[in-house]
Amino acid sequence: QVQLVESGGGLVQPGGSLRLSCAASGTIFSLNTMGWYRQAPGKQRELVARITSGLSTFYADSVKGRFTISRDNPKNTVYLQMNSLKPADTAVYYCNLKVTIAGSDYWGQGTQVTVSS
Repeated sequence: QVQLVESGGGLVQPGGSLRLSCAASGTIFSLNTMGWYRQAPGKQRELVARITSGLSTFYADSVKGRFTISRDNPKNTVYLQMNSLKPADTAVYYCNLKVTIAGSDYWGQGTQVTVSS
């Protein structure tokens, strides 16, 4: 069984920075993709960024140049460095792990990010 636990969310002023962390525990298949999704009130969940075990990355257009995703494979941890935060970034951020070959999809419980003055 796999568990994902996010941390690092909170309240930050516009233009500020936060770093989210997500630690995976359990039996983790080495070939996987980890990513961050977010869901704002009244909105659908959207992909923010993802990173493969081979370190290929993808970013949503809305966060390009501001957010950086990284991972520490030995620690099974993924990070999201968020800079120049905007009120539109306010959402619950969810960590995700996908193992396509196994048909597995795991989610963290979410961490609230609020960008407000």
